Amino acid sequence: MSAFTIRGLFISPGHNFFGHHGQAAGTNPLHEVEEIECVAGHGVRGDRFFDFKQDYKGQITFFSSEVFADVCRLLGASPSSAGVTRRNVITAGADLNSLIGQRFSVQGVDFEGTAQCAPCCWMDHAIAPGAEKALQGRGGLRARILTDGKIKVDR
Repeated sequence: MSAFTIRGLFISPGHNFFGHHGQAAGTNPLHEVEEIECVAGHGVRGDRFFDFKQDYKGQITFFSSEVFADVCRLLGASPSSAGVTRRNVITAGADLNSLIGQRFSVQGVDFEGTAQCAPCCWMDHAIAPGAEKALQGRGGLRARILTDGKIKVDR
């Protein structure tokens, strides 16, 4: 199943929010790329969660461009890109919550949806005040990578 479109791909070499509760955000750059390499059981090559933990449930993350647009509209925000959420894959046309507990394929790479990406207080900084609340139940999808391969932005 790959009935959705890939609108953007992002990687970052380090954590800006994860593990920073009660501290200032980090300053690691976020790189928008045309292609990412998915490594089964390890994560996205070059990303901060690559080999983070054995069998980590968030080896790759997905986020809906439609949800991003809705939250921005609701809050009157205008961030330049859904990349501010620091998810790896920005999708269009996907019901990401329906993939929790499911195996699915994107451009020939197999994944297993493991859990929602729960929004945190940092979303209020990244998008706008109120974003954490507005993203409850729709913060994205964490997944394990089951097969090696590359996925690209759909053009």
